[in-house]
Amino acid sequence: MGRRIAVLGAGAIGSSVSADLIEAGHEITVIDQWPAQVEAIRSTGLTVRMPDHEARVMVPALHLCELASARKRFEIVFMAVKGYDHRWMAELIAPFLEADGVLVGVQNGMNDDSIASIVGRERTVGCVVELSAEIFTPGLVQRNTSRKGTWFALGELDTPEITPRVRELAGLLGCVGRVDIASSIRGAKWTKLIANSMTMGPRGLLGLPNGEASKLPGMAELALRAGKESMAVGRAMGLRVEPVFGLRSDDFAGDADEVLSTAMTTLLGHVGGRSRTAPIQDHLKGRRSEMEYITGLVCRKGRELGVATPVNDAVIDLYRRIDSGELVMDPSNYDRLRARLEAGTSD
Repeated sequence: MGRRIAVLGAGAIGSSVSADLIEAGHEITVIDQWPAQVEAIRSTGLTVRMPDHEARVMVPALHLCELASARKRFEIVFMAVKGYDHRWMAELIAPFLEADGVLVGVQNGMNDDSIASIVGRERTVGCVVELSAEIFTPGLVQRNTSRKGTWFALGELDTPEITPRVRELAGLLGCVGRVDIASSIRGAKWTKLIANSMTMGPRGLLGLPNGEASKLPGMAELALRAGKESMAVGRAMGLRVEPVFGLRSDDFAGDADEVLSTAMTTLLGHVGGRSRTAPIQDHLKGRRSEMEYITGLVCRKGRELGVATPVNDAVIDLYRRIDSGELVMDPSNYDRLRARLEAGTSD
């Protein structure tokens, strides 16, 4: 009998993972908070369109309100939700996770310690994910990265040991993309956060596809400044930059500018110029972004550790104003961001 697996969150990432697990022959249950998504999956199945493949699968799906009466317990849970949803989702699934089960947060940010405080460190494995996808129509996902271009890292929170369960999880996610096992999952997760602070950060403010945003004068330099700040905060936290996105140590052997440029260029190359960052997708859906758990985290840790983060401070301020409705997400925010940085004050 196969493992009892749940995918908690059937947005773009969770749906992509679910479809690949199903195509690989695994039995899973999808649990989601979007009623229309659950109903679409139940009635017509889940379709995930990739650059080189289209997956059409039927997946057992539950509304959140049905979980308590479903009489299910899971050995493995892949939690693919926004950073701001991780705590209550972890609380929700904890009673349905086997005592020797494992929860894997397939999400951006540094939420593993928070998840572990709810389900237990012995039931938490860290994960880094590079998978670009979009969903606006229930049951239909546009996945921008192929399986070959998708990447994960997995690792235990408190030991560099490659445990049997990490190997098993790597085998499962191997049907979704390439999987590396990290000796320092915290370092790998912060390295991904650095890359996100350079890409999601300033580019996401503009509402433009990545390719268009990258062509703006000074964008590469501004993104590198944000990355340097994030790197400095990570170092103050005792974290090293780790090879990510399937790259190797030699690819990260240069100076800070070279390392950051390599990470940013690789990430943008994998997701493609026509893709839109997650904050843009969230804005189009009328919901707030999770940038408080990425750029905002850099700023909070920077203040705590005495590391200046002026670029990230300016970026997160603009995101807060967009989320509050004070500003519209459009290219004018690039001029607003640069003006603030030149003046050294908020506009």
